[in-house]
Amino acid sequence: MSSFIIYPAIDIRGGKCVRLVQGDYNRETVYNDNPVEVARQWKAQGAEWIHLVDLDGAKAGHPVNEDVIGEIARSVDIPVQVGGGLRTREDVERLLSKGVSRVILGTAAIENRDFVQWALAHHGDQTAVGIDARDGYVATRGWLETSQIKAVDLAVELAAQGAQTFIFTDISRDGMMGGPNVESIVGLAKVSGRPVIASGGVSQSYDLLELARHKENGVAGAIVGKALYTGSLRLAEALEMLSDPEEQ
Repeated sequence: MSSFIIYPAIDIRGGKCVRLVQGDYNRETVYNDNPVEVARQWKAQGAEWIHLVDLDGAKAGHPVNEDVIGEIARSVDIPVQVGGGLRTREDVERLLSKGVSRVILGTAAIENRDFVQWALAHHGDQTAVGIDARDGYVATRGWLETSQIKAVDLAVELAAQGAQTFIFTDISRDGMMGGPNVESIVGLAKVSGRPVIASGGVSQSYDLLELARHKENGVAGAIVGKALYTGSLRLAEALEMLSDPEEQ
């Protein structure tokens, strides 16, 4: 049976671990001044992967918090994936050289297709495409702009060009603790024929179970942020629950 992975999220802004509501930079909560320590905590609780977002990078259009990202990659012996502001080959090569296991390309998937094709050709197994959707259309530049391209159309096109993994976020669900958009996540996995990691809206164990039920349809995991930081979902308990076949 295919595995379903929980990705604890560490969103980095100003070198600190924060969370935004629906990507709004004016609605920020600081959870910890030391993201490296947070990563170690998630690893100690059983995390198999860590999901990092360089929020400053997403807004600036180039990686900003590289030093702390590199320190996290060196500090935990589990893979980390990183998104936020990756726009050039040099950005990708630099982060991979710092020990990052997977880079996530978002805005570039819309604005610089040549770069994305290069990344998929040279680092295909270390590249995920982040598709962030607002009302079904792809949002870019740290969710500050919305394109005219439908999320499902972009997924089909990039899968044909070699994309192996997608991360799908329904922005309306992000940070709202209202549950993920399961229908859209499963739909994207089916039309693209690629594994999709869900992001946004997970608030309780039930949400993870609901997503995990669709793993045979390509739902490969879920990124969890606010629910872990507020305590409404506990990582160790969620991992134990997902490992129990009776629960699925």
